[in-house]
Amino acid sequence: SRFLYYLFSLGTELGNELFYFLFFPFCIWNLDAWLGRRLVIIWVWVMYLGQCTKDVIRWPRPASPPAVKLEVFYNSEYSMPSTHAMSGTAIPLALLLLSYGRWQYPLMFGLILAFCWSFLVCCSRIYMGMHSILDVIAGFLYAILILVVFHPFVDPIDNFNVTYKYAPLIIISLHLALGIFSFTLDTWSTSRGDTAQILGCGAGVACGSHIMGLKLDPPPEMLPLSLSSLTVTAFGRAILRLLIGVIVLLLTKAAMKKATIPLACKVFCIPHDDVRKARQRMEVELPYRYITYGTVGFSLVFIVPCLFHFIGLS
Repeated sequence: SRFLYYLFSLGTELGNELFYFLFFPFCIWNLDAWLGRRLVIIWVWVMYLGQCTKDVIRWPRPASPPAVKLEVFYNSEYSMPSTHAMSGTAIPLALLLLSYGRWQYPLMFGLILAFCWSFLVCCSRIYMGMHSILDVIAGFLYAILILVVFHPFVDPIDNFNVTYKYAPLIIISLHLALGIFSFTLDTWSTSRGDTAQILGCGAGVACGSHIMGLKLDPPPEMLPLSLSSLTVTAFGRAILRLLIGVIVLLLTKAAMKKATIPLACKVFCIPHDDVRKARQRMEVELPYRYITYGTVGFSLVFIVPCLFHFIGLS
């Protein structure tokens, strides 16, 4: 079915890097930086715990045949639980929990959106042949458990990131330690690199938030925020901010990637004639991912908003 293929291809993209490159920037630059920072915090913890759990349980992907695999990019990772299902459940539910009452919209609208979002992502992983039904159910329930336990700590963590004097030093040290002491792979997979870039992005966003402070947050007198005040001009400026900002982030990612891989190879005396092979070495992969995506996260909440202020797009 062509319709189901494209529908579930869209669903699986809601858990891929391209979606994160568009969703988090749009939220922080155009909607509510307060909300965006907290969503990133939750996303980092959900994905980190999901990836670590995969590498502990080490269940293989569904056999093919009988499964027909329509996506093979993450085939080298383990299967249980589905981190796509975890992300596709945690982000919309966290969005609902954090935004309801802060934004003016009907509760039923938020519930329907969260359900459809989660259902689409979860079903897409089965349709694509990448997960069993048990993987998806486990990911869905695991994400809810993490949200229930972790949600009360989101506000204190964000306040710490923004206000505490030595927050950047603690943030960088913690995220590095979480990555270094969690990678116990028996064979290489995309899991290690994905986890490193998630932690790096989280550290970069937190450090950028500390420097930026509360400048991007709407003042208290504007709360609750309204969705009904959208104009053509405001929509055009939002799209322009997204376009310019994402281009800056992609250029930042490309530049840092080009610089950090040869540097890491040189520091650890690893031949870099075959870049693909060199990137699979832990000594190269971890610093390359941390530094590259840490810089991207920092740019997301500090450099790009400063650029918007400079060119009059704030």
